[in-house]
Amino acid sequence: MDIIFSAVITLFLVMDPFGNIPLFIAALKRVAPERRNRVLCRELLIAFAIMLAFLFMGRQILHFMNIEQYSMNIAGGIILFIISVKLVFNTEDEYDEGKAPSRAEEPFIVPLAIPLIAGPATLSMLLIICSNTSGGSFYTLIAMLAASALNAAVLMLSFPISNLLGRRGITAIERLSGMLLVLMSVNMVMGGIADFVQISAGIIK
Repeated sequence: MDIIFSAVITLFLVMDPFGNIPLFIAALKRVAPERRNRVLCRELLIAFAIMLAFLFMGRQILHFMNIEQYSMNIAGGIILFIISVKLVFNTEDEYDEGKAPSRAEEPFIVPLAIPLIAGPATLSMLLIICSNTSGGSFYTLIAMLAASALNAAVLMLSFPISNLLGRRGITAIERLSGMLLVLMSVNMVMGGIADFVQISAGIIK
């Protein structure tokens, strides 16, 4: 249970639903209010389908491309670190709250499903958790279901949460999430380096 709980928290933080609230509001504000939940549910389902496909096919793709596990750990840690720095220092995004979407039509797949929900960090983290967990795909699937449910709950309440917390409250949550992700990213990079050194030492011997 501790492994699954840890995986759920990690995936939830990587998905960063609180940090995505202003971006989702900006992308959906030109959508009719009565259709917002329908559009959001569609994007959440698309993102989940992408994550599910990557969970079960991603390892074969990486194996075909000769990408080692330690490379995944290091790359995932670097991606997490970039995301965490952005959260901690609250850098601007092209879909910031004060900016309208470039097209006055419903968003489809981009940018909501990809990359805001099923982004590179989330997909990489799925493979890392799957490889490092004794239960493999089964436990990772459970963690993904739980994290996706929590992420969906937060995003479905994007407009009420934004009105309740305000920009400062959301920023505070973003920075706290960013600090936790910094620690996770450093741990992932160091673990990848340790695996690389151990494998290299074995080859040299």
